[in-house]
Amino acid sequence: MFLVIRIRGTTGVIQKTADTLDMLRLNRISHAVLVEENPSYEGMLQKAKDYITWGEIDAELLAKIITKRGRLPGNKKVTDEYVAENSDYNSIAELAEALINSEVKLADVGIKPVFRLHPPRKGYEDIRLSINEGGSLGYRGEEIKDLAIRML
Repeated sequence: MFLVIRIRGTTGVIQKTADTLDMLRLNRISHAVLVEENPSYEGMLQKAKDYITWGEIDAELLAKIITKRGRLPGNKKVTDEYVAENSDYNSIAELAEALINSEVKLADVGIKPVFRLHPPRKGYEDIRLSINEGGSLGYRGEEIKDLAIRML
């Protein structure tokens, strides 16, 4: 499972890329979504690589993100009690493990699919360069965890 974070804004975006970002539900800077690892999503990520960054996420970090930034309709926070009442899981940690294994989706539990994160502490490296060139864009792999923690 990938965590995808939008880094750049909408100025000068090609229409096809803007449509791809809309399909990924990344409408604003510092919004994050979870996507599965399959060829159709990977193609979408490659098309929008100049505006986003992504990498693999583990269950521990996903549980932190859901606890801190997960929201229910009405902008209410997600709690262990809510997860226990509205799903087959007893805690947010169990739910995060099931999400990583693609056993359940956020919408099945009633959690909004977009996480609204803060801009990262200490800022981005460079929002016009790829991660390989010393910037912030593109595929990060395991390094997405460091960025996500700075954005919580």
